[in-house]
Amino acid sequence: MRLDHIAYRVSDREKTTEFFKDCLGYQYVGTYSLEFDDGSTTEFNMLAPPEDRPTDVQEWSVLLADVPPDEQETGKDVNFHAYHAPPEIAVSEGPAGSIVGDWVARTNGGNGGVHHIAYEVEDVAATMKYWSEKHGVEFYSDEPLVCEEDDLVQVFSKPSPITGVIYELITRGKDNKGFCVQNVKALMNSTKEI
Repeated sequence: MRLDHIAYRVSDREKTTEFFKDCLGYQYVGTYSLEFDDGSTTEFNMLAPPEDRPTDVQEWSVLLADVPPDEQETGKDVNFHAYHAPPEIAVSEGPAGSIVGDWVARTNGGNGGVHHIAYEVEDVAATMKYWSEKHGVEFYSDEPLVCEEDDLVQVFSKPSPITGVIYELITRGKDNKGFCVQNVKALMNSTKEI
């Protein structure tokens, strides 16, 4: 499992994008526009981390420098820790009356904030079942959204009863094309009332 992306909903998408570029070294990838069935719209900027994300390696392990030398020689797994490539960032805004604009207006004094944190998992449906049974996490749909042409499987949780955070569970196929417009629209629609 790795952190896939963090999605922000904000009142000033460009100012927020500049913050991530300047302070964290993120790179602007592009702007995407969505129009919903009710005529409302949203735009979001995608940002890539400053480090290249290797395509053939999902994670790597490193030996921590503070591990005592006698433990380093044992080869115990405890000496190694998995690290992942940094997450992408999505920054969205929308006008009043839109899904994103109304959420921003209700959140953090109208400034918005983190809407959800997405984790890439091996099996979205199995993870949903486990989280529901073990920790009482509820989801906005009974089944994950599947976008076959982009090889993506996704779902949003309701705000967690433990952390208060909305989680997105995502499985990316071997082609890892990024995102699927119909899934993004369906995911945003699923959280319209929060």
